[in-house]
Amino acid sequence: MNSQLTSARVSEYSTKQLSERTWRDFERLFETHPAPGAYPCWCMYNHRCGPEPREKRDSRAKWIEQNHRDKEALVEKGRSHGILVYAQGEPVGWCQFGLSEELPRIEKNPKYLKPTSESGRRLWRITCFVVHKKYRRRGVARIALKAALAAIQNEGGGQVEAYPIKRWGGYQKYRGAVSMFEKEGFQIVAPLGKSNVLVRKSI
Repeated sequence: MNSQLTSARVSEYSTKQLSERTWRDFERLFETHPAPGAYPCWCMYNHRCGPEPREKRDSRAKWIEQNHRDKEALVEKGRSHGILVYAQGEPVGWCQFGLSEELPRIEKNPKYLKPTSESGRRLWRITCFVVHKKYRRRGVARIALKAALAAIQNEGGGQVEAYPIKRWGGYQKYRGAVSMFEKEGFQIVAPLGKSNVLVRKSI
């Protein structure tokens, strides 16, 4: 693709960090049901280290509302971070990132390889991508990733890890593709099951 076309595509989008001010934009994106499972989860799955807080007697609607409330509470406390991507003022993409203590779920994976100590540097995680169906395969996820890395660097940086898929259509597609992370300088550290891998980068 020629550089002029690439620049034109990038200029279509803008980004903002998740905050109380942009909370309603986050809601608007997820209310469009942008990907399977996104709306019910409200991007809470990786915030939890144990089973979902759902009783068998609970209705699906009650579970969704619980996730919604929990996510909003975390945002209000400054314990949920992410990047919203906009096209013509409308939220069309999302990338969740945060410190390891904010996103502990991966540590329950028996194949997860814990990092070695790196001079006390903080460990950041990039766990989820959501793109509105009308904007898929148009560079939205990569723009979100770049903005997430810039936000992490602005917070002092550290070691950053993610868990992308090796092949499109593999398990846990919402974690992004390996090729996207490799273009940003991430290196594969270890496999995570049949389809996903652990990648890391220091910034």
